[in-house]
Amino acid sequence: MSLEIERKFLVKNDDFKKASYQQKIIKQGYLCSHQNNTVRVRIADETGFLTIKGPSNESGTTRFEWEKEIDSNEAEQLLLLCEPSIIDKTRYLVKNEHLVFEVDEFYGDNLGLVVAEIELNTEDEVFEKPAWLGKEVTGIEKYYNSKISKNPFKNW
Repeated sequence: MSLEIERKFLVKNDDFKKASYQQKIIKQGYLCSHQNNTVRVRIADETGFLTIKGPSNESGTTRFEWEKEIDSNEAEQLLLLCEPSIIDKTRYLVKNEHLVFEVDEFYGDNLGLVVAEIELNTEDEVFEKPAWLGKEVTGIEKYYNSKISKNPFKNW
């Protein structure tokens, strides 16, 4: 079983773009998004992925995650079967000591939402917080991608 341990933050400004060492254009949808489990299809640049995520723990930092690379044409076909509201975003990768922030800038119905995630080795791992990092939103479900696909940022 693979566990994902991450914390999530809002972003105050665009300074992260200057520090970014890589960008990816991402399109993703959900074949199934329930309270406890999600099945996601994603195309990041030209690579397809199928991901299954389980329920989060009480703090929202840790959950089961299984991901497999799939053919991008298959991913495109699976996106047609997804629940309404495909998410479009650019992901910026920003090094932070030995860790990496993934900063997602959303488009479409989620335009204006920018969220940073950092994957950790343990729930209590200490890391430096860059000046562009804002309020922590770890465990707040409305910021989960599966939730913003159903209730987009424009409706908040």
